[in-house]
This record gives sequence, structure tokens and C-alpha cells, in this order.
Amino acid sequence: MNHGGNIYQFARRLGCLPEQVLDFSANINPKQAVDLSCLHNVSLTAYADPDYSLLKQAFKQRYSIPAGVDIEPFNGASAAIFALLRGLQPKDLVLYTPLYGEYAHIAGELGCTVHNINRFQHLLADIPKHSTVIFVNPSTPDGQLYDMQQLLATWQAAGCTIIIDESFLDFCEADSLAEHITHYDKLYVIKSLSKFYGCAGIRIGFIMAGTAAITELQRFEPAWKLSSLDMAYMQQALANTGFIEQTRLQTAHLRDLLHHALQDSGLFDKIYPGQANFLLARLADGGNGYQLQQQLESSRILIRVCDNFEGLDKSHLRFAVKDEQAIAQLARSLKEIRL
Repeated sequence: MNHGGNIYQFARRLGCLPEQVLDFSANINPKQAVDLSCLHNVSLTAYADPDYSLLKQAFKQRYSIPAGVDIEPFNGASAAIFALLRGLQPKDLVLYTPLYGEYAHIAGELGCTVHNINRFQHLLADIPKHSTVIFVNPSTPDGQLYDMQQLLATWQAAGCTIIIDESFLDFCEADSLAEHITHYDKLYVIKSLSKFYGCAGIRIGFIMAGTAAITELQRFEPAWKLSSLDMAYMQQALANTGFIEQTRLQTAHLRDLLHHALQDSGLFDKIYPGQANFLLARLADGGNGYQLQQQLESSRILIRVCDNFEGLDKSHLRFAVKDEQAIAQLARSLKEIRL
């Protein structure tokens, strides 16, 4: 299971309904900003706006987007990643690992030379000049929030093209690097909206970059990437500004409950300090995460083993922040486990 979240396959195997699964494998906000009823009056008879005008306006009202910076929406952050790398065609691609596998997979498809840097051990390692660097902040699967100033200065001095994935930054009290785009035209910032707004079925992400860079990217993009329903929902969600602080407070509280549940189980020798809506934990004595995954099936709990993250192995597991009831069930189930 590369991404987590395949509750349909999991539910079929257990003979239950998907909604009966406690899915700790997919790090999606358990709350939504708006109800689906906001879509009742959406017209489906006309084509969606190919320029995404109202959606872009909603982005600009929600995020601080400097003058001279433009936006290109995509049907999810994964589509944005692929389109950007396909357009840039980098020769040398520097990946700060651990990180999810889309980047390495796309790099392989494009024939890039990949340079992996383990950010746990060699964060400030030398990189090839004029390479393309990719950094996820806060990181996944551990959720560490990095101070980016020194890294940014190092990459700029090396003439690098810089891609910052901020898919989980909304969960944190931290500033985006978008403000630096006006001073460095080879900086791209990727945002995902489905995680924070709890709507994995609404596939919307976007790239922020200098106007000229976005214009060049748009040359390769099809019209009508997003449906009228997707855009209408996200415009309403972005307008709910009270949801932002509410979610950050809720996530911090639930993340603390999750941390205690993992710690009290006695199964883990390390729980990484994360600032996003998930936690990475390592089983004690080199334990096998797949055995734990299997033992939790009777409780209809799905978790994510992280051995397909570069630099991690099957003793590493990621747990998404869920609601109090789900976390309490996980705590009870973990205490019954014997590995």
C-alpha cells in the first residue's frame, strides 16, 4: 500500500464496509470546513471556468501571495508534482529523504539522476550546482517543521531550482516560503488542500511561482483540469477562515492524545516529534510493522508501514491524527498486542 488510505481493499478483505474502518493510514483532517450541501446550486450544464478565476481569487484571499507571483491549480498535489517535473526536465534531482515515493517514481520516468540526502543525518550535505532540489516542509512521514532560511540560502548560492512541498504547512503556525519567490525566480511552492480541509475526494492542489514560470508551465496543461463541483466546494472551504485556527488547535490536542496512546502501548522505542497531522513511530527491538498491521485488523484498524520511504524500514509506522474516539480505540487495541 504505497499511499495508505486504500480502505476499500482493506474492508473487502475483512468483509466490512469502508466506513467501519478506522483508517490511521491516511493523514486527512477528520473535520471538514463545509458541508456538501454547498454544492446543491452548482450548475453542471456549462463548462467549468478554464481560467479558474473564482478559485484563484479564493486562493489569494486565503494565502498571502505576493505581487508578481502567480498560481496554477491541479487536480491534486501529485498531478502538480508530475507536471512541474515534466516541465522542468531536471538533469540532477536532489531529494531530501525520507519522503513519499512520487518524486523518485517521476524522476525515474523522466530519466533524472537522483541524489538522495538523508535529512536526519546529513541535512546540510553538499549538492550538485544548478540541480533541482525538492524539500517537503513539514516533512513526511515524521512531520518535522524545518527553519528553511539556511537551506534556502545554500540552494540559491548553488544556483538550484527549488521545489518546496508545503502540503502539510497549514497545520502549523509557520510562514510559507512563497514570499521568497519575488526574490528568486527559480522557486516553486506546492500546496495540497485535501489534507487540511479533510476532503481527499476533492482533488485540488496548486503551484505558486513567478508569473513567467507559471506561464511556461501552463503551455503544457490541458483545459478544464478541475470540475465545477471541485472548485465550488473548495471556494466555500477556503472562505471558512475560522476553520484554520480551529483545526490547528484541534490537531495539536489530538496529536498529543495520539502520542500518549503510542507511548503508553510500550511497543515503540521512538516517537518522532511531529508538527503535522500524523506521527512517525519506530517499533522496539526492530519489530515488524506488518505483524502489527495484521494484528490490528481484528479491530478494523488500518495503519501505514513506512518501509517504502527511503531511509526507513518495516519497524517504522505512521499514524494519522484522528478523532478522540478513534484514538481511544487504537490505544485499547495496541495494549492487547504482543509482538
